[in-house]
Amino acid sequence: MAAKLISGTDIAKTIREELKDRVRELSASGTTPGLATVLVGEDPASRLYVGMKGKAAAEVGIHSRQVTLDADTPEAELLALIDELNADPAIHGILVQLPLPDQIDDRKVLVAIDPAKDVDGFHPINVGALFSGDHTALAPCTPKGVLEMLFRTGNEPEGKRCVIVGRSNIVGRPMASLLIRHHGTVTVAHSRTRDLAGVCREADILVAAVGRPGTITADMVKPGAVVIDVGTTRVEAPDRPRGFRVVGDVDFDAVSEVASWITPVPGGVGPMTIAMLLTNTVEAAARSSEQGAAQGAERAGA
Repeated sequence: MAAKLISGTDIAKTIREELKDRVRELSASGTTPGLATVLVGEDPASRLYVGMKGKAAAEVGIHSRQVTLDADTPEAELLALIDELNADPAIHGILVQLPLPDQIDDRKVLVAIDPAKDVDGFHPINVGALFSGDHTALAPCTPKGVLEMLFRTGNEPEGKRCVIVGRSNIVGRPMASLLIRHHGTVTVAHSRTRDLAGVCREADILVAAVGRPGTITADMVKPGAVVIDVGTTRVEAPDRPRGFRVVGDVDFDAVSEVASWITPVPGGVGPMTIAMLLTNTVEAAARSSEQGAAQGAERAGA
């Protein structure tokens, strides 16, 4: 029996509709969520991603500001821009598109962003809060999107064996924290895991996030498992108009015959990542509004 498809495209569309209502409510109370995206250089893929994020933000009513800097921009100039955005009350979320040019230290940039506006969830304070179980931490968008897909398809992780293949700071490690938060029993596997296939076969929920096409084959999947494919790799496809196609880490056709649920690539996790960026921005704006109201009440009572 073929697996049911988890359409990130459809779920993300529903989330955007829900966000429109939240944005309208916030705007009516005097706070219009604002997102600033910063691009350094002219990398085509990065320009495409930033453009998609700005378009999605505008669609739900988020005020979007895009700043594009030259590829040779000094690190100090970028840090000064971040300071400006940190101080801007109209901006609630700041996203600096990675990778950055060689003359700029990624870590310095990520640390410079106000943790309250870190809608990517990469600031060390947010990372630490997530790992310590703080439910208010802004979580990285891709693993947060995966969790949302699981809940919205009735595949809650509570009590289930969850295996993540990949231990990156962007997906694997925060994914483990989020699954643990929701009572999953979590194993993080990687390139040095002994008997990787055997470990994967124990999973009720299997998350593949290694960036290598075809890593997860049908013999590595327990019948009835939920399979989430985070991988996105371009492979040559001369028959396609653009000369390439995007594939995931999972052998989709074969695994679909074993799993109960599976995400496609493209159209799976990708759209959810952008949806969670918008969600984080709206959450950051709501917290800012609440803090402003609380401070106003304190001043009134003084």
